[in-house]
Amino acid sequence: MSLSGYVRTIELTPPALGNNTADAQRLEQVLKKELNTKNVHIPWHLVGDLSARLRQWHWQVKAVLFKDRRSFTVVDLLDPQDSGPVMGAAVDIGTTRMVIALMDLETGETLGETGFDNPQADIGPDVLTRILHAKTPAGREALKRLAVDALNQHLARLCKENNRTPDRVFLVAGAGNTAMTHLFAGLPAFGIIQEPYIPCTNILDTLDAADLGLAVHPRGQVFLFPNIGSYFGGDLLAGILAADLDQKDQPCIMVDVGTNAEIVLGNKDWLMACAGAAGPALESGVSQMGMTAKPGVIDRVRVDPETRDLIIHTIDDEPAVGICGSGMIDLAAALFVSGRIDIRGKLVTEACGDRLTNENDIPAFDLVAAKDSGTGRAIRLSQVDLNSLTSAKAAMYTILEVIVSQTAGLSFSDLARFYVAGTFGSFINPNSAITIGMLPDIPLDRFQVLGNTSLKGAEQVLTDPAAFDRVMAIRETITYIELNVNQGFMNLFSGAKFYPHTDTSRFPSVKV
Repeated sequence: MSLSGYVRTIELTPPALGNNTADAQRLEQVLKKELNTKNVHIPWHLVGDLSARLRQWHWQVKAVLFKDRRSFTVVDLLDPQDSGPVMGAAVDIGTTRMVIALMDLETGETLGETGFDNPQADIGPDVLTRILHAKTPAGREALKRLAVDALNQHLARLCKENNRTPDRVFLVAGAGNTAMTHLFAGLPAFGIIQEPYIPCTNILDTLDAADLGLAVHPRGQVFLFPNIGSYFGGDLLAGILAADLDQKDQPCIMVDVGTNAEIVLGNKDWLMACAGAAGPALESGVSQMGMTAKPGVIDRVRVDPETRDLIIHTIDDEPAVGICGSGMIDLAAALFVSGRIDIRGKLVTEACGDRLTNENDIPAFDLVAAKDSGTGRAIRLSQVDLNSLTSAKAAMYTILEVIVSQTAGLSFSDLARFYVAGTFGSFINPNSAITIGMLPDIPLDRFQVLGNTSLKGAEQVLTDPAAFDRVMAIRETITYIELNVNQGFMNLFSGAKFYPHTDTSRFPSVKV
């Protein structure tokens, strides 16, 4: 028997007078033994042709399997000589972007990846608008169809680019936050935003792809990562899986910054998590010049050690059109170490020189002059933008302090690894984040950027049957911490609103 995740080529002992087990039960017995499980389900639609197939294939068969909470399920039975691809699709169901990875289930290889804007934004750019739209059955169906149709379109294109066809996609695994999971599945989501904040469901059992309208194998199966609550979604569970937090001997932490900052702390013996609003100032739309990564967006800023001038880098070296979240953190760090902002995060008139301007009576710093930008307008950071960033970095540090120090009773130096996840985490410079007091001052070699852990966790579920059980175990054992009941949060937050902090001894590496 060849063993490769959910695709198993097995050989059965032919029946005889002294071995008269029925064909379906004969297959079940072999699969149970090899999978080391008590439960294997062979769907009724496969039983009718089973006897003829087993004899035609000389008692060998390639079984494509998947899991749910009760058993392994046989998705399809193939000729062992079938050389066609057996594929799966991992999906990151993001509020703004969706990403698909096409997987070879027999080798575990990623064949290709593609990302696209979530078309549900046509109904509402934010989750709240979409949830309100989904109050009616027609609204839910419209949102579901937008996401599913786009997924079908981009998956078909990805398959074509790899000389494959979607009907050879047998398994799909998707991870998103609680609201996005509900909207993707066409479920009511209003309870998520209405007290007492109860989702329709936290666990969606393995689904038939056809029921969702996915254009894959006719009997394809879909696993959507479970949620823990209204504000702790399957994307974070996928991240825990991708980071192997549940396997670590020493305490580690993972931070995923998006609209919220989602944090998980722990090891193989315990896990705790919390979420808080620390991300909006790092997203497009909050700052006048803020935008998501694309050509011309400023993604890095540094200070020339000799001239103290600011040196910017743009994506694809195009003329500057705006700045992304990681660029904002770099910029704040550069402004601070060069003395252009003070410990309160306020622009310093003398140090800013002729780059300081006023916009509607609000001080602002011209990072790129209008004549040098790609928009014909100055790329400008206002004091309002800086205040938003200061609040965001203070919130992030405070959330970390609450969960690490106050709740777990650890110090930051106890953390063996500090994982930074998400699209934002793919580009952040930890040194800049430490400089402004956003992340703790620990050795830089403890930081590890993981990228899109939501997608990576979904990939893992497709290629490792044990990952399914790990997800369910994590969900049952993790402790969620409510920050809004922490009495000392605001006091800690006030101290963190300085650069890098009111207690500078916490940041010994920051030299100004």
